[in-house]
Amino acid sequence: MNQLLLKNLPLSGKKVLVRVDFNVPFANNTIGDDSRIQAALPTIQYILDHQGTVILMSHLGRPKGKKDPGFSLAPCAKRLSELLKKDVLMAPDCIGEEVEKMARGLTTGDILLLENLRFYDAEEHPDHDPEFAEKLAKLGDLYVNDAFGTAHRNHSSTATITQYFPSKAAAGFLMEKEIVFLSTILQNPKAPFFTILGGAKVDTKVGMIENILDKIDALFIGGAMSYTFLRAKGIPMGSSPIDELQTAKKILNQCKKKKVPLYLPEDIVIADSFKDTANTKIIDAKLGFSSPWQGMDIGPKTVASWEKKLKPAATIFWNGPVGVFEMPSFAKGTKAIATFLASLPATTIVGGGDSVAAITQLGLTNKFSHISTGGGASLEFLEQGTLPGIEALSLAN
Repeated sequence: MNQLLLKNLPLSGKKVLVRVDFNVPFANNTIGDDSRIQAALPTIQYILDHQGTVILMSHLGRPKGKKDPGFSLAPCAKRLSELLKKDVLMAPDCIGEEVEKMARGLTTGDILLLENLRFYDAEEHPDHDPEFAEKLAKLGDLYVNDAFGTAHRNHSSTATITQYFPSKAAAGFLMEKEIVFLSTILQNPKAPFFTILGGAKVDTKVGMIENILDKIDALFIGGAMSYTFLRAKGIPMGSSPIDELQTAKKILNQCKKKKVPLYLPEDIVIADSFKDTANTKIIDAKLGFSSPWQGMDIGPKTVASWEKKLKPAATIFWNGPVGVFEMPSFAKGTKAIATFLASLPATTIVGGGDSVAAITQLGLTNKFSHISTGGGASLEFLEQGTLPGIEALSLAN
C-alpha cells in the first residue's frame, strides 16, 4: 500500500486527531457489542506509548444532523476508559469554542472523545458547510483514519478533512490491516479461492462479484440472495424476497461463461411466516415451494455438501449470513458454516455484518485470519480496489 502509515508519523508532543468507528450496537441503553471499540485500541495505545495526545472522533447511528442525547457517544467514552484503565474525557460537542478550549488544554497522554459527528448535517454532506471539516482539523496537529467501516463514505471526517493535513494524514493500524488483507484477495489470493455470499440484497454485491469472478474458483450463495438466483433458474420461491432477477440471471450466465461453479442451496428451511415461532419444514430446493411459505435458512444437506466443497480451500472470503441469523430457529446454517470455516487451515476473511455477529457469538473470533469491521466498505473495496477515505490519505514518501 502507498498510503502514509501511523508508524511513519512523528507523534511525540503532538495532538493526534483519530477518526474511529464507534458506531456500536446498543441494547437496553448499554453497548451490545464493543468489538469496534476494541478494534481501535492498538492505534490509541500506540499513540499514547509514543507520547502523543489522542483526540477521537466518530459517528453513532443516524441522528439526521440534529443533536440527540439518544445518540451520544458518552457510553463509548466510559467503555473505552474501562478498556484502557485510563480516564477518557468526553467533549460536549465535536466543534466550537468549548471543544477547542478542551483540546488546547490537553497534555501528553490525555484522551478526548468528541461528541457524535453526525449531530451536524455537514458530516455526511461536506458541501453543505465546508467549514465543518476545517473546524475539526483545528483541534489536532496530525490526522489518522482508523475507521475502515466508514472509509467508503466521502464525509467531512473521512475525506474532506485530510486537505488540512498535507503529508500528515495517515492510516491507523486497523485501516492498514484491512487494506492489506483485502488487497491480498484482489491481487494475489492463494488458490483454491472460494467466496461465500449471503444476506438480502443482490444489487449491493453485484459489482464485487463481477470484479472478483476472474479470481475465484467457486461462488457459494446462501441467505435471501439465493432465492433470487433460484427464482432466476425458474424455480418457484413462494413468498421469499426476490431482488434484481435480471441481475441474478446475468451473474448466472457470467459464471457459466467463465466456468466458475456457482453453488446454491440444495435444501432450504422454509417457514409459513417471518417469525421465529413459525411452522417450518425442509424442502428440496429444486422442487421449489408456494406462498405463504418463504425461505429462512440453508438446510442440513446444503451444509454437508458445502463443507465438502470448501474443505480444500486456501483462501475464503465470506460476507453475509446464509439464513435469518437474528432468529434462533434459522441461525443453524450460519452457525454451522462459521464453525466449519473456523476449523480450516485456509486464510479466512469475513466481511462485516451479521456473519461477524455469528462468529463473535460463537466465540470463534480468533479462529479467523481477518474479520473486517466494515461490511459495505469491504464489498466496495473489493469492487473498486480503493475507497474515498483511503484515497484521501497522504502518500508515503
